[in-house]
Amino acid sequence: MHTLQELANLIFPDVHETVADLEKRYPERNLPEGAEVTRFAPSPTGFLHTGSLFTSMVSSKVAHQSKGVFFMRLEDTDQKREIAGSGDELITQMHLFGIEPDEGYMGSSAPEKGIYGPYVQSKRSEIYKVCIKDLLLRGRAYPDFATQEELDELRAVQTANRVVPGYYGEYAKYRYLTVDEAYDKIVGGTPYVIRFKSNGNHENFIMAHDEIRGDLRLPENDQDVVIMKSDGLPTYHFAHVCDDHFMHTTVVTRGEEWIASWPIHIELFAAMGFKLPKYAHLPVIMKLDNGNKRKLSKRKDPEAAVSYFLEQGYPAVGLVKYLMTIANSNFEEWMIENPKEDFRNFAFSFNKMSLDGALFDLEKVKYICKETLAYESKEQISSEAKNWAKTYDPKLFELIGRDEKKFEAIMNIERGGEKPRKDYEKYSDIYPHVRFFYNDEFAKIKEELHGVLPFNPAISKEDTVSVLEDFLKTMDYSVDQNTWFANLKALAVSHGFAESFKIYKKNKEAYKGHVGDVAGMVRIALTGSAQSPNLYDVLHILGKEEVERRIREAVASL
Repeated sequence: MHTLQELANLIFPDVHETVADLEKRYPERNLPEGAEVTRFAPSPTGFLHTGSLFTSMVSSKVAHQSKGVFFMRLEDTDQKREIAGSGDELITQMHLFGIEPDEGYMGSSAPEKGIYGPYVQSKRSEIYKVCIKDLLLRGRAYPDFATQEELDELRAVQTANRVVPGYYGEYAKYRYLTVDEAYDKIVGGTPYVIRFKSNGNHENFIMAHDEIRGDLRLPENDQDVVIMKSDGLPTYHFAHVCDDHFMHTTVVTRGEEWIASWPIHIELFAAMGFKLPKYAHLPVIMKLDNGNKRKLSKRKDPEAAVSYFLEQGYPAVGLVKYLMTIANSNFEEWMIENPKEDFRNFAFSFNKMSLDGALFDLEKVKYICKETLAYESKEQISSEAKNWAKTYDPKLFELIGRDEKKFEAIMNIERGGEKPRKDYEKYSDIYPHVRFFYNDEFAKIKEELHGVLPFNPAISKEDTVSVLEDFLKTMDYSVDQNTWFANLKALAVSHGFAESFKIYKKNKEAYKGHVGDVAGMVRIALTGSAQSPNLYDVLHILGKEEVERRIREAVASL
């Protein structure tokens, strides 16, 4: 007659360590009181989802504002779904969005940081085996030999009888094998998995405290969940329990879709004798589709992947700020009151987090990104634009490379004041706005317009030519902006235009137009468009020689 010890040794002949040995190997962290340990634990199964960026941002914020530790763990136990290289891509994209783990997995070509590794689950199999062997020895786990056909038949019976589906209680066929029967099946080569032996009853309820939602009343777990698959790797349910215990995670942040599985994890922690960490189940990011809410979809929504925002040229910090407005209801007010403040100085709180899934609002992302870029220094926006253009916009990258100081001057137009210009919401907006500053690009603009600049048709060609010729004669580059504009007003008045729109509006019949029309003539001649950055700055960046050349060409075309 075989014992549990013999059965456990048969399944794990090479496992000689105990849970107590693991406790010594992974000692408690030496952190100040109140410091939280959080983690981001993605699967390497594709791109970084916007929802995953949201989760990692919250985890990072909770750890760092408490002087704790934020680490990265790669959960690759589902190796059938793994996509080669996606782990490295996750790390790279997190870095681009300013989410930096203090320890953990740092990419396939970089060494791990920290003493609680390995931080890749497939490399931690010996740890899981020690814990599963412990459960086997204590009668809290058992080998299960159910085939797929048996499981399908069980599901059909439960459906027909309208009972709670799953592998539990009287429906857990192989739970009731004797040790000898299980031993003989394994020796005979029958395939098996390891299941947890639950002591629960789904008709009973437990109370669980969520950091966001408060106390929740949940049905007790009674499912004998698989904790080790036939390939020897654990399931998520069991692996994360072991990992979060031995890595000493204090707060588990994850999506609200995991609430249904939470009772399983609570029972697993208790069965292992591990302290239960705090849990914060984050709201799911939603999308409005034909009037109905649904989860942001990898297949349907380009904005579900953070790579979309990188490719389009949205400033990474702008998207993170937007996600922070979802995370805390008071962040947007704080951001408006502190437009130049580093958003990382905002005090995050789980208590300010919405319980409902937030609708993803791309227009709000654009607004926040525009505000973000407007308050950056000329050096910062120029550097960021160059870095982005190097990968995504070779035309802009080439322009910047010609004269970086000139590009900074262009970016500096009406920047730095209390109310800076807000021309750009993303780096891809820059090229079409600034190309006219470069002579060859301005020539292309005129070609695209077929040589016909869009002068105001309400003003005669003769008046336009007269104003432009007189502007050439009177333009003074040495005066300040106020004096220059006063001179432009005088020029306008001398040609029969009102010195302000207000005056013109009162008596339109008395004037050919107003000073804005005169400025528009100069603007169109110099930029090819009725809209441009501050005209005084444009003149000084182009320089006297180029200004005169462009105006003469405009006059000739008229």
